[in-house]
Amino acid sequence: MCGITGFISLTKDYSINDLRFVLSGMAGSLYHRGPDDGGIWEDESAGVGLGHRRLSIIDLSPDGRQPMVSRCGRYVIIYNGEVYNYRELRRELEQKGHIFRGHSDTEVILAAIAEWGLNKAVRRFIGMFAFATWDRGEKILYLVRDRLGIKPLYYGTAGHVFLFASELKALKKYPAFRNDINRNALALYLRFNYIPAPYTIYRGIYKLPPGSILTFRLGNGVVEPEINRYWSAEEVAEAGVGRSLSCSDSEAVELLDDLLRKAVRARMVSDVPLGAFLSGGVDSSSVVALMQVQSDRPVKTFTIGFHESAYNEAEDAKAVARHLGTDHTEFYVSPQEAMDVIPLLPTLYDEPFSDSSQIPTYLVSKLARQHVTVCLSGDGGDELFGGYNRYFWGWSIWRKTGWMPGGLKKAAALGLTALSPRLWESLFHKLGPVLPEKNKQRNPGYKLHKLAEVLAAGSPEAMYYGLVSHWKNPTGVVIGSTEPPTVVTDRSRWADLQDFTQRMMYLDLVTYLPNDILTKVDRASMGVSLEARVPLLDHRVVEFAWRVPLSMKIRNGQSKWLLRQVLYKYVPKELIERPKMGFGIPIDDWLRGPLRDWAEDLLSEERLKREGYLRPEPIRKLWKEHLSGKRNWQYHLWDVLMFEAWLDNNKK
Repeated sequence: MCGITGFISLTKDYSINDLRFVLSGMAGSLYHRGPDDGGIWEDESAGVGLGHRRLSIIDLSPDGRQPMVSRCGRYVIIYNGEVYNYRELRRELEQKGHIFRGHSDTEVILAAIAEWGLNKAVRRFIGMFAFATWDRGEKILYLVRDRLGIKPLYYGTAGHVFLFASELKALKKYPAFRNDINRNALALYLRFNYIPAPYTIYRGIYKLPPGSILTFRLGNGVVEPEINRYWSAEEVAEAGVGRSLSCSDSEAVELLDDLLRKAVRARMVSDVPLGAFLSGGVDSSSVVALMQVQSDRPVKTFTIGFHESAYNEAEDAKAVARHLGTDHTEFYVSPQEAMDVIPLLPTLYDEPFSDSSQIPTYLVSKLARQHVTVCLSGDGGDELFGGYNRYFWGWSIWRKTGWMPGGLKKAAALGLTALSPRLWESLFHKLGPVLPEKNKQRNPGYKLHKLAEVLAAGSPEAMYYGLVSHWKNPTGVVIGSTEPPTVVTDRSRWADLQDFTQRMMYLDLVTYLPNDILTKVDRASMGVSLEARVPLLDHRVVEFAWRVPLSMKIRNGQSKWLLRQVLYKYVPKELIERPKMGFGIPIDDWLRGPLRDWAEDLLSEERLKREGYLRPEPIRKLWKEHLSGKRNWQYHLWDVLMFEAWLDNNKK
């Protein structure tokens, strides 16, 4: 795992020393992504510079150093990620006469590009990657991002220079970079709690979409690059549903078991210590179980716990670890230790990002990095196998209430929100002894307020949009903004799927997963120089999952049915069967307590007016309601606080 950066200057007003100085600064900003080694490469005549930071995982020798030039001399590459089938590709390339000096997957990527061409080679790679390749013969720069967007890649222009990097902080090191804030992207951020691709917080800077190849041809006088898809989630979803699996339940379980075993085994190849995150939930437990059954020694697993029971998964994880016989490490985090992470967040994420599980994700990464350099993660299971509550109870409620007049539904919604989440939770706690087990929920107050949003929606599409939105009218908060189109709002970019639950799963796969979940994991793990691998997002697993009928994903009101059946082969059902929790922290209470002064400063009316980005009135209203305990506006307020903290850091 590494950090990459570089540029092409379209003018000739530079020297070789200029190129090297700028490149060194850009690459140096990515030191955390690659503390083991670094290098730069420049072509003064073309104005091309490539910079790299290396976290050594495969082939720790100098033969794996980057930037790397192909044996034929035509291609130069800087690469971030892992191609897990590199050994098979290497054997095939050796049969075609290719000679290798080392044992890295980087060298295999170069040889594959030289042998088959970039487009055909990329389609054969199984893994997670973001890389840049300079074709010295054709004077073309290619930027490539993996199919699901596991690894990040940013690009844009600064004057007459085309820039790219793994993180925005490297682009900001270029002397001509302009940090003009994109107010339209800021509005999207307040809606989703992340800025969706291709937008970023800066005007003129973009995220390369997953499954894409960007082509920049030098010398044609055009600054705008060409972007093409080599893998399409839309096509995969449509094709999968169109040729749905036709087999028994037991056959489907065996097919998935075999596929996941192979995906996990491929990601266990490493020349450095390796482990796994374990929450005790279905996804991470499945990954760990399949690691342990294929390992001749106890797998190292890592969990963090909280003393607040509503947020603590450590006991569940410990039970799974004990059953599987892993070498388990847990660490209980105090509120102060969690809050100490907050000042790091603006630098970690480089742009506003407000999924508050960023804090425990960073903490568990930091814990794991004390013992290993690579960790496997269970991310992706919810989107592929039907794990989110909105996939079953939201749609079920809509079908049962769709006939109701709009006024009646709105009245019911108002009734649910008349009590604050805290009061609902107090009521559920008192009724706990007499409630049926199926009605016992974690965070019931928050879920009832979400239910109110479902009831108030005028259509299934409006229901989904409401559920994934934080601020419902962000342009009313962000001064001078207009919300640009996104995949969620542009139906022409939706997969052609008849079932609305499948449409929700598709939208989450192409929006929430890469822009929130994978961004969170990449920055948190790479912030401590830890490589995170996600076997459930092997593209072959993704393609298989879309062939799985919905009835095998959601059955009898239970999520991830098929994945659970695989897991139950290794872990007793009673260790897994419990309400879905999520990976969170008690931000709501902290904002009323130890974080109150910090938040008050960032949310002050004077400050907001002075900065001129956000209207104070709606923000102050929510802040007062939250402090009073009348409502829980933790997510809306955390959106604003993370922007304000980022803005404060960005001025330095």
